[in-house]
Amino acid sequence: MICVAASTAFAQTTTANSASIGADSVAKNNPTAPTMPDTAYHAHKAPGFSFDVTFSRIDLGLTTLLDHGSFTLSPNNQFLSYRQWKTSNVGFDLVQFGYRFNSAFKIYVSGGFDWTLIRLRQDITIQKNAPVLTYTEDDVHYSKNRFSASYLRIPLSFYYRSHEDANGGYFRVVAGPEIGVLLNGRVKQISQENGKQKFNDDYHFTRLRQGVFIRAGYGLMGIYAKYYFTDMFENSPAQKGLKEFAFGLTVGF
Repeated sequence: MICVAASTAFAQTTTANSASIGADSVAKNNPTAPTMPDTAYHAHKAPGFSFDVTFSRIDLGLTTLLDHGSFTLSPNNQFLSYRQWKTSNVGFDLVQFGYRFNSAFKIYVSGGFDWTLIRLRQDITIQKNAPVLTYTEDDVHYSKNRFSASYLRIPLSFYYRSHEDANGGYFRVVAGPEIGVLLNGRVKQISQENGKQKFNDDYHFTRLRQGVFIRAGYGLMGIYAKYYFTDMFENSPAQKGLKEFAFGLTVGF
């Protein structure tokens, strides 16, 4: 995904640079020709509505669980103890609709997908179709024990960019609220005894989560952070107050 986004950006930059070089060549060969300013190839977009099919705002980061505001899990949630550097967040947008006020500011609503991937430490199995979030302790060792949720994400973005510098680049900030609609929950396990296993269920993940996000960066790359106000699980009283925070790198925003 990163390679596709990077190659697209490189092609656009190459085209812009070729146009600038061509204009300079004409000016040198024909001194009487009107000269073009250095920033002539920088597009200044007119105000208006737009709808785009896109592949952008690709998030690759880490997920952290917050238990009543603490990074330490309470006794009720110790079974969710996870490997921090292998617990991740991945997402991207596919469509967007918005309104541009000027070259610097626009707002848009977009749609895409988002995954929370929790790498559990303990040899347990989260149970399907249970009245509350529960688990069993297993006699086998799992080389991978991943507990995950996939969401349809719908963020509302307020976008601002700075003036272009001499290289045509600019600094960008995007922030706003986001809602997520649960698509599926999954347990994926790998062990020597049982091989690879997958189990699908909602696992009491919140069906409609609400949060906020911010992205900031220069050019193609940036950083992002997301925090969800709603609890990570619903209809499971022992997990009340357990929330999700994610941060990492973002590409193509």
